[in-house]
Amino acid sequence: QVQLVESGGGLVQAGGSLRLSCAASGHTFSLYTMGWFRQAPGKEREFVAALSWSVGNTYYADSVKGRFTISRGHGENTWYLQMNSLKPEDTADYYCAATPRYYSGGHSSAWQYDYWGRGTQVTVSS
Repeated sequence: QVQLVESGGGLVQAGGSLRLSCAASGHTFSLYTMGWFRQAPGKEREFVAALSWSVGNTYYADSVKGRFTISRGHGENTWYLQMNSLKPEDTADYYCAATPRYYSGGHSSAWQYDYWGRGTQVTVSS
């Protein structure tokens, strides 16, 4: 089993930055792909970014390309989502996710992930 815990959310003004962290514990050696999703009030959960660390591939939603960066910490059990140039529409609960599988077609679907954190809230004020 793997446990994921997010941190780093908060309130920020439009144009500002935040860095979210996801700390993994348990059988972390099995993890292959880490991702971030978000869910705004009244909306479905949507893909934000993913990192398949072994092959070094990153994936981003079009809405965050050029503004968000997903990365992995040196300790391998933590990954990050650096969010720059934040917009009010980025307001949501952000969830980290992980899976021991690699999908050649990408990792933008929630069903592809086996483990989920409980989320951290990000609010961007205008």
